[in-house]
Amino acid sequence: MFPLRAYIVEDSPVIREGLMETLQEVAGVEFLGYADSEDAGRQWLAAHPGDWDLMIVDLFLKQGNGLGVLSACNARGPGQKVVVLTNYATNDIRERCARLGADAVFDKSNELDALFGFCVTSFSRPGSGPAGSSDSGFSQLS
Repeated sequence: MFPLRAYIVEDSPVIREGLMETLQEVAGVEFLGYADSEDAGRQWLAAHPGDWDLMIVDLFLKQGNGLGVLSACNARGPGQKVVVLTNYATNDIRERCARLGADAVFDKSNELDALFGFCVTSFSRPGSGPAGSSDSGFSQLS
């Protein structure tokens, strides 16, 4: 199995660094980089359309918002997953993110373990991850 290649769009250095460190340790995630604004996230996606397996997006950024980044992920491959990590994981936000193609939405304050579990289960099965994806069975937005 190849390492899970991830990119993060998060403007808080403390959250970003902690998340990256934990996901590297817990799920063997290899981070390709990060953006702290919508424009930077969209530009990276345009330049690296198939180079990632997991995109983690915050909704509130230094410039723009994560919904624009989420929309830019619509042309992703079947093995690529996009999750939203936010402090505002209301039912309305979850529904809006699902309509824009998010695979899951997690609340920063109390659903980090669920995010870690999502990463482990979504990319640890045969046929998932960089070589192609099968349905993970994870039903965060079902």
